[in-house]
Amino acid sequence: MTEIATEVGAAALELDALDVVYRVRGRDRQVLRGLTLSVKRGEAYGLVGESGCGKSTAALALVQYLPRNGFVRSGAIRIDGRDVLSLSGSELRRHRAKAVSMVYQNPGAALNPSIRIGNQVAEVFKVLGVSGSDATDRARAALEKVQIADPGSVMRRYPHQLSGGMQQRVIIAMALATDPALLILDEPTTGLDATVEAEVLDLVAGLQAELNTSVLFISHNLGIIQKMCDRVGVLYAGRLVEEGDTESLLSDPRHPYTVGLLRCVPRAGVRKDHGRLDTIPGFMPNVGDQLPGCVFAGRCTLAEDRCHTEEPDAHVVGAGHLSRCHFHDRAQTLPREFSADLVLPNVDRSVPPLLRFDDLGKVFAQGGHDVHALVGVSAKIWIGETLGLVGESGSGKTTLARTLLGIIPSTSGAVVLDGRELAGTLGKRSSDDLRSLQIVFQNPDSALNRRHQVRRILRRSLKKLSGLTGNAAEARLHELMQAVRLSERYVSARPGQLSGGLKQRLAIARAFAGDPKLVVCDEPTSALDVSVQAAILNLLVELQAEKRVSYLFISHDLGVVRYVSDRIAVLYLGRLMELGPSETIYDGPHHPYTEALLSALPTIDGEPRERIRLEGDIPSAANPPGGCVFHTRCPRRLGAICDDVEPPLIEVEENHLMRCHIPLEELRTLQRGHETPESAGSAT
Repeated sequence: MTEIATEVGAAALELDALDVVYRVRGRDRQVLRGLTLSVKRGEAYGLVGESGCGKSTAALALVQYLPRNGFVRSGAIRIDGRDVLSLSGSELRRHRAKAVSMVYQNPGAALNPSIRIGNQVAEVFKVLGVSGSDATDRARAALEKVQIADPGSVMRRYPHQLSGGMQQRVIIAMALATDPALLILDEPTTGLDATVEAEVLDLVAGLQAELNTSVLFISHNLGIIQKMCDRVGVLYAGRLVEEGDTESLLSDPRHPYTVGLLRCVPRAGVRKDHGRLDTIPGFMPNVGDQLPGCVFAGRCTLAEDRCHTEEPDAHVVGAGHLSRCHFHDRAQTLPREFSADLVLPNVDRSVPPLLRFDDLGKVFAQGGHDVHALVGVSAKIWIGETLGLVGESGSGKTTLARTLLGIIPSTSGAVVLDGRELAGTLGKRSSDDLRSLQIVFQNPDSALNRRHQVRRILRRSLKKLSGLTGNAAEARLHELMQAVRLSERYVSARPGQLSGGLKQRLAIARAFAGDPKLVVCDEPTSALDVSVQAAILNLLVELQAEKRVSYLFISHDLGVVRYVSDRIAVLYLGRLMELGPSETIYDGPHHPYTEALLSALPTIDGEPRERIRLEGDIPSAANPPGGCVFHTRCPRRLGAICDDVEPPLIEVEENHLMRCHIPLEELRTLQRGHETPESAGSAT
């Protein structure tokens, strides 16, 4: 077997004028347009842009995993100094196995559910010719490298027995097992909680530095890109429209599209009562559309006649900073799509709440054990208010939502709507109750009938919830689609023909078909890029202003929760740990668990918070710790009192509830000075 020579001193990745097309019904539809970029040795390069811009297609082209109807029409791809397009099938497989690895968005789908973890990791080494026992030993070492505790136990488990964060660590271990020159990360943390996401990102950054691996990081989260990447490329309709070092590009964007993306991000200090988020008008061009001028001209409010006919060159606007725009010098004067003139009525808490839940508990029977998913959770939501609900996976957020909606019955406590106690299950609730409480699920695939067209899905909901038929239903259907930025060209499409983001837009439109009083939003924007996310958040805020609808908003994106919420509740292991006004929760002092969550938030606003790392996974709800349930991971644990005595949920200041043994003023001192409880005590 001949070895493939590697060019000495070559970049880890070089794309040169890459054109990728999909052949559909005999026609070539261009997806990537002359894409040129390079990733240096040891460098992390971020690729950003909306869904449909070609990011994932670029990644698949690099490893030659394009679908059958996709192919490279022209250009070159060089990985570790080799032009992969010139390699034969066997040469390509060997070079790909040694030079490049990929980590996908959904780790659960990337692992074989019927094979134990140890065998899957060992298989990577066996492919490289390592013998059975040595492959097993190296698999264990690979899991240790990605900081998996007790790798021997993990190797005996199946993928479904691991958390999402653990699954992603396994995928990273497999990806790095061959010591590749290039690691491709395609939205690797989209489905993860803030703390788990931060741990995975820290892990990747540490391994990259240790192994000097180059990284191509694909993400729609600009905060993550700022944290992880040295340089950034902005992709739109298959064209690289701006490129530069991360700091200069994010602080001084010189293409209107980049400016628009950055304005879509909820920023610190900006809340819904300050106005709507900016959005980017219009829609991404269809794959294969002829775009003779600037690819962004159809959505750019700075565009002039020449933009529609003359493609701009890549202008040098700074050291290593390129912008493909005729008017790059005035890109930041791009007119704002929405003015900050939205006025939300004040929430009147002197009247009875719209919804309240009192001492809510839920116990599941699992493997002969009682799992206490919710323990004595109480809160209120007033008309026109948004209550944000945050916490790690397993904290009880979705269980609480489904209990309120009657999807699952509570074990104890009561749910009261408009002064009436609701029946425990959906089947026993009235049609008015069903219309009043709606939900947008986290996973639209499981919530939409994949055999029905968009028109049928929405018209069925309009008829069932609002009684609309005929022309009135059709008119309302188109209003809903426009409101959630779902193009009318999809009205005859089925869910399987839509991207994840489009399916979530459809699910949101369906939830609002019946003019509900309260909508439970369970991770409604987790699958959306920032421009569509901004449009959805604006939609929620506008409906709230117009119809005084209330929301229970569940998300692991703490920046989004801050923007949309009036108050925030923090759950941990089924207990309410903190509840208070949004700005109070974010500005502090916080519960130590809330403090750790906020420190994990990637941001593009100023200096990030000092990272607080929580040791270990969330304990099992079937066997929770005694005392304060957070004491096993708490970086501010006092001692025996935390181990033995569960703190009550008390009002520590006006409208601010907290469950912690540390007094509020001491927490304030600790969190300002980053001290430990012991040092603070000795100082006083």
